Amino acid sequence: MTAPGLDLALPQQLTVIAVCALTAVVAHLALAVFNDGVRPFLLDFVHGRATRGATTAVSFGLSAGFVFGLGAPLALSTGVLNPWLLFLPTDVLGLLAPRKWLAALLGGGWGAVVVFGLDGANAVAGGLPVDVLTALRQLSTPILFLFALFPVLAITRQFGRGWGGVAGAVELALVIATMKLWPDMFAGALAMAVGVLLLIALAVAKDVRAGASPGAADGSPLASLFSTGAARLRRHLPLFVLLGAALAVLAQSHVFGGGEATGFLIARGDHTAAAQVDFYRAFGFLPLIATTALASGAYGIAGFTFVYPLGYLMPNPYAAALAGAAVFAAEVLALSAVGRFLGRLPSVRDCSEHLRAAIGETLQLALLFGSLLAANAMGGGLGILLVGGLYLLNEAMGRPVIRMAAAPAAVLAGGALLNVLYWLHLFTPPTA
Repeated sequence: MTAPGLDLALPQQLTVIAVCALTAVVAHLALAVFNDGVRPFLLDFVHGRATRGATTAVSFGLSAGFVFGLGAPLALSTGVLNPWLLFLPTDVLGLLAPRKWLAALLGGGWGAVVVFGLDGANAVAGGLPVDVLTALRQLSTPILFLFALFPVLAITRQFGRGWGGVAGAVELALVIATMKLWPDMFAGALAMAVGVLLLIALAVAKDVRAGASPGAADGSPLASLFSTGAARLRRHLPLFVLLGAALAVLAQSHVFGGGEATGFLIARGDHTAAAQVDFYRAFGFLPLIATTALASGAYGIAGFTFVYPLGYLMPNPYAAALAGAAVFAAEVLALSAVGRFLGRLPSVRDCSEHLRAAIGETLQLALLFGSLLAANAMGGGLGILLVGGLYLLNEAMGRPVIRMAAAPAAVLAGGALLNVLYWLHLFTPPTA
């Protein structure tokens, strides 16, 4: 088995470059960024209390680890692009550029680097005696199956062990039933759907029993801030409509996966399962994106990310463009209502925080486990020693590389060390 390459046709290459140029322009205007952690800082930038350079530095600091530790390894292991690799750099480049045209040029340039450079890197790495990229495919099974458990963890944290046990038993039964009865379906898709629906039902029931919360009352400072942010986004609705259309076309091209697990499903050609996974995943981030967008006046580059699953399922780029434009228009126009809704249903708002934390926990375990499998494939015990040792050293040093990205980054570094040892005649790959 060899590592998949990034074999893009000319229309796909042009789509990637154009989308990167557009997202960089949007970031330059401080209208949207992909990194949720950067969005709150844009409030000061928009009001002139922070410089472009300082905001760029924040964006780079919060994004670099995800680009090189998560986005690049996932793209190399699947042959499918992802938002960490494309949009985190365009956040930084767009904020860095002092002019709109320069932002477009830099963003498009990054898209070209990814399109033409990643395949070259894939070819070079595939020719090494220790094949790191093929080993990285070991990440797929842990990510796909452990990711299905995130609703169980969220339910346990928010509603206790009893409901967590029920959710776990139901999900396990559904995974087994799916594997037995519908072997062509991704085994975790139905389990995730039931888990997310159970969590939302429990949250709504709790809020109904407790009665409506007053939330952000009209005329309060928070409501005033939210209305200002929503009005700023509505003024730029045509640009968001264009962004939604472009993102949907990119997703429809099937060279892009919006989530951590989605790239592996896109690579398998299972677009329906990919749409299901990204649809459920969106609920974990919706309240965060809505509240930070309303507070800062800057939206998410992918909106609520519903544009991803919609794009995967569209039959052609024209239908995808129309659907993506409609979704983004509806999202921007509905932001104020979403903010008021979340304010009145605190348990529903809180469940998204538990979902997001659970997604992070499942992925951290999946990435660590998958990385150790990759280490074993590359170098057996010595590979596990190098990759596991680098991961533990990062922990001991206070995590200079963020935990989510540390294990895949350790695979890349460990693979490089194993190749050096091979050239020094100190190591023989298990498959050589």
